[in-house]
Amino acid sequence: MLNTLKYRSFDIIITTAYDNYAIKAFRQHAIDYLLKPIDSDDLKEAVNRIRENKGQNLLGAELKSVFSEWAHQKSKKLALPMAGKTLYVDPSEIIYCKADGNYTEVFFGNGKKEVLSKRIKDFEKMLGSTFFRVHNSYLTKLSSIKEFVNQDGQYLILEDGTNVPVSRAKKSELLKILNG
Repeated sequence: MLNTLKYRSFDIIITTAYDNYAIKAFRQHAIDYLLKPIDSDDLKEAVNRIRENKGQNLLGAELKSVFSEWAHQKSKKLALPMAGKTLYVDPSEIIYCKADGNYTEVFFGNGKKEVLSKRIKDFEKMLGSTFFRVHNSYLTKLSSIKEFVNQDGQYLILEDGTNVPVSRAKKSELLKILNG
């Protein structure tokens, strides 16, 4: 969930029964990482650290705003105009997009493909931060990436088995995003 947010102005405390995610939690700038069962003194201490950094009322308003934005992003469907009809799709159903001049081929997780008369840059704006332009001609959903291959050229292998090229100019930014 944290990776899908465009802007985050709140503090976070991660609670889990597993100790092996601590590094990922702190990469997300978590204030604390509490293992279950949660010790009430540890929780109070973590919350007090947050209160020291921000006013209590301000924190509640920010969290409400962030969760509202996140819920809206999750429920929002895209309207894709096609010849004689409009297709409404959940962005999470899209695996990747491929530019074809003034058209874009949109590939879905169910194996379907639609060709639309929109440029790939329009899709880049519509789909937001859950997608990344890995190449001039390819826009890929970050969560669909299974492997990054750096031999015989550089490319991604997606969850559906598709190979997508990665441009040299985008490689370091993509790896930074993927590696947290």
